[in-house]
Amino acid sequence: MNDPEKNRFSARARRFARVGANMGGVAARLAATRLLGVDQDRDKGAADLAAALGGLKGPIMKVAQLLGNIPDLLPPEYAAELTKLQSEAPPMGWSFVKRRMAAELGPDWPSKFAEFEHVPAAAASLGQVHRARAHNGAALACKLQYPDMQSAVEADLQQLGWVFAIHRRMDPAIDTTEIAKEIAARVREELDYEREAKHVALYRAMLAPVSVIRVPGTWPELSTRRLLTLDWLDGKKLLAFKKEPIEIRNRLASALYRAWWYPFSRYGVIHGDPHLGNYTAFMEGGEAAGINLLDYGCIRIFPPKFVGGVVDLYHGLQKNDRGLIMQAYEAWGFTGLTNELIDILNIWARFIFGPVLEDRERTIADGVKPSEYGRREAFTVHRALKEKGPVRVPQEFVFMDRAAIGLGGVFLHLEARLNYHRLFNEAIERFSVDQVAKRQAGELAAAGLLDAHNHS
Repeated sequence: MNDPEKNRFSARARRFARVGANMGGVAARLAATRLLGVDQDRDKGAADLAAALGGLKGPIMKVAQLLGNIPDLLPPEYAAELTKLQSEAPPMGWSFVKRRMAAELGPDWPSKFAEFEHVPAAAASLGQVHRARAHNGAALACKLQYPDMQSAVEADLQQLGWVFAIHRRMDPAIDTTEIAKEIAARVREELDYEREAKHVALYRAMLAPVSVIRVPGTWPELSTRRLLTLDWLDGKKLLAFKKEPIEIRNRLASALYRAWWYPFSRYGVIHGDPHLGNYTAFMEGGEAAGINLLDYGCIRIFPPKFVGGVVDLYHGLQKNDRGLIMQAYEAWGFTGLTNELIDILNIWARFIFGPVLEDRERTIADGVKPSEYGRREAFTVHRALKEKGPVRVPQEFVFMDRAAIGLGGVFLHLEARLNYHRLFNEAIERFSVDQVAKRQAGELAAAGLLDAHNHS
């Protein structure tokens, strides 16, 4: 039987043509600005890029959001436009949905649900979510992958590889080779909803002791490789709390911090896509009590020694211990480090670790305008690397950095004031690389992820 989702050449060719036509003119203008010093209207070019990408499903839009969140990777006008892109794409119509559901659960699929809403509750880059109800009355969230996504992913990733290759020639200060590999690996994983179901099981186990964070249950009999059915978790969007009292915003931010740092510090696992759409707040007694974690496609599992590198870098920066700092960077995968390169990397490290190095309550940006958060440090690092570099960014560093920046962005939106130093030190209390390795192996095995992780 032919698999309608297989990686067909014709589907990839159509994808190349569509993405290429949209991006060609934009890329030419960006290249002229960077290479030739041509005085282009960068605001217009940035708006054109956002328009070209915003209507596309698939990883190109996801990658665009990522690039927009990394300071100084693109001109600020382009980054500002890309950060506006939300994980919303035109949804599949009901006729498409019926065919896709029949392909996943068989022609009698409607009989497997008591209710199934025709209009999606959310539409994102790789799939859309429909509310449904099980025969026992349980509320369900059914995430259905768009058709032909494997072809879209491979076409987009090949074009992304070309973009990174051009970037390396235009701006060799940062070697993006490993960045491209990491993005490709994670996006391909996001296509596998069976793997995502295992991620959910992993998070349910890791966060079971943390009452302020809720993780949905899975419904294996209503799930496939391209359909994932989870419990529906009722909640309100985090942006609805921007005007709430500081105590409530702090409570939500503290829960978010634990949702991210607790799995990383104890198990070497992070949620690699921390944007506002992946969380809601659950309510108790009429006010926000904690966080619902909604999406588990982009989960990064690190070698325990990488986690040790994060802890070592914190202590190294705290004590100004260069030996410990170098040991940490090497544990992360940086190679060929000189004293000058370490000094340059420390500029970015002190920015990322800044909130946890100071034992006081503060906002994450500490008086810096949100629009300028990290820009000055990134510019300084980039300029220094042009003189002293290049440096190859290790593959495992990519989503760690992305997640830290993304989480900081959520804190910026909430305008929370927390003692990040104390939260961080609670997370790494009695830290041991050996203990992380032991816990990680146990939980990955229980979730059925050990073999998949070892071969990823």
